[in-house]
Amino acid sequence: MSTSPLFALTPGEPAGIGPDLCLLLAREAQPHPLVAVASRELLAGRATLLGLDITLQEVGPGQWPSAPAAAGTLYVWDTPLAAAVEPGKLNQANAAYVLETLTRAGKGCLEGHFAGMITAPVHKGVINEAGIAFSGHTEFLADLTHTAQVVMMLATRGLRVALVTTHLPLRQIADAITPDRLERVTRILHADLRDKFGIANPRILVCGLNPHAGEGGHLGHEEIDVIEPTLERLRTEGMQLIGPLPADTLFTPKHLEHCDAVLAMYHDQGLPVLKYKGFGAAVNVTLGLPIIRTSVDHGTALDLAGTGRIDSGSLQVALETAYQMAEAGVARH
Repeated sequence: MSTSPLFALTPGEPAGIGPDLCLLLAREAQPHPLVAVASRELLAGRATLLGLDITLQEVGPGQWPSAPAAAGTLYVWDTPLAAAVEPGKLNQANAAYVLETLTRAGKGCLEGHFAGMITAPVHKGVINEAGIAFSGHTEFLADLTHTAQVVMMLATRGLRVALVTTHLPLRQIADAITPDRLERVTRILHADLRDKFGIANPRILVCGLNPHAGEGGHLGHEEIDVIEPTLERLRTEGMQLIGPLPADTLFTPKHLEHCDAVLAMYHDQGLPVLKYKGFGAAVNVTLGLPIIRTSVDHGTALDLAGTGRIDSGSLQVALETAYQMAEAGVARH
């Protein structure tokens, strides 16, 4: 590892705003060295289009930087494109390029070169249309790191929300919430809040699945049959788990004031609240991995690529979160 922790940044879909975000970020110095795993040609072309004077300094295996880049300079681990990029226009030919940047960054973390990786948005559709099965960053990195169970968590100032289930149709959610799955997700959330966020004894609020948390069985039995017994079993190990609580009242200051994270049962139960509170300044964190991975909370915004009309706030929060997680991990060990 370098004298200052080194972090990898992947720009995601080359026709989207990821390359723009990397360049905008480079206008100011970062507290740690940051390497864009990307095509140098792509970044140079986008910088010209945006009118940004950014020096692209090539680095790579055997020549990693040991100090942060100066303002106006971006370290780049050159990863060649398969085809030229036009901002806003997807090209299946570059699908493999996107996955190569993720593979390089992920393996670099596993091998100890990087203290963590920060990802800009990818376009799942164009990767699948290229004939490559891809369901998202989270699943890709789980496969790359041979991790059986990962947990998606979004965070913004004053609120963290983790999910028991992620991208499932509503019809399938109740069946997916099994005692085993709920226990595994809760254990991962508890362990990473402790080990990667430095919270000694995390306090976690847990949502019920049904309206009014099932209303004592009148509005569903998942709370009685699955959620409460699982939480009670984990409480005997000393975990601070409060719930299951009705989701419509859990997300209020009275409950949130003294909690470290909320565990929601499904995607649209927890994330609308978080995004209302902090959209543009939120971060997506993959828990359970043997590496640190954070991401922006928005999509590729193809229509804004190359226009300069973008906000880099979410990427800045993703970077700061990765730095804090790395520091917490070092302090713990």
